[in-house]
Amino acid sequence: MKSAKALTITYLTPVSFASLNGSDKEADNISNIKKITRETEQFPYVSAQAVRRALRDQLAVMGRTLSEGVAATIKKGAATTQQDPEKYIDDDLFGYMGTESAKEGEKGSSTKRTSPVRVSPLVSLHKYEGDLDFATNFMGVEAGGDPNIFETEIHSGLYRGTILIELDRIGCREGFKTDLPNDEKAARVKDFLTAFKNLWTSGRQTRFLADISPKFIAAAMLITKNPIFLESIVPANGGVNVELINETVKDYKNEIKAKVFGARKGLFTNLPEETVSIGEAFEKMFTWVDEYYK
Repeated sequence: MKSAKALTITYLTPVSFASLNGSDKEADNISNIKKITRETEQFPYVSAQAVRRALRDQLAVMGRTLSEGVAATIKKGAATTQQDPEKYIDDDLFGYMGTESAKEGEKGSSTKRTSPVRVSPLVSLHKYEGDLDFATNFMGVEAGGDPNIFETEIHSGLYRGTILIELDRIGCREGFKTDLPNDEKAARVKDFLTAFKNLWTSGRQTRFLADISPKFIAAAMLITKNPIFLESIVPANGGVNVELINETVKDYKNEIKAKVFGARKGLFTNLPEETVSIGEAFEKMFTWVDEYYK
């Protein structure tokens, strides 16, 4: 396991009724969701930045102290964090970029840590059908105003996303004066996996509560850095395309050090033979992480 460089996880989550990630309004009284166009159809998605925010929030729920935001010191500069990956887990896992204004007679400076946790958007595999939720604000009527009619785009479908963790960059390199102890590196990765297992976004949840935690996962420890399952997990026959998964595993047999498939079995009927429960799959990944950093 020591020769591995990355842990990649592709996951599926079915959503029965949701409005997951807002977009710019196309009309004054319609709240849109983010969508990507393939040929002539549109498919809803949750942006990678929203997924990252959700993972950060879950780490805070779990008791991890997060790096506080800091205003930019240059004109039109973007806000950043404390930029202290030794102290803050989110600066370590998700990276940062900061800029410092120039002193007289000197050039400005910048600091950067590239995120060792790579995240894809969570994209629906089912197209948007044009569904809208109709609503009115009757509080306005009671106050003597108009009922304020509005609509919200909603969607039901199966969503797919991928995460890749560069294990050899956790707790070290950019931003670190001294590498973290291996047990803390392992603890950070396992806390991240727990946050991912319980993935939940707080956006648009007041009226459209949804569960986007993984219900199927295909995970592998690799000696390379490649999200091998990202395009290879597709729905078929009430589950997933097992033949495509097997072909992917065969193609990367020399790069895969270990693999596991996990599923909420009541939701899927067609799965790889060695599929275990979601809980067992995450326990297996915890074991990999401990072995890697041992």
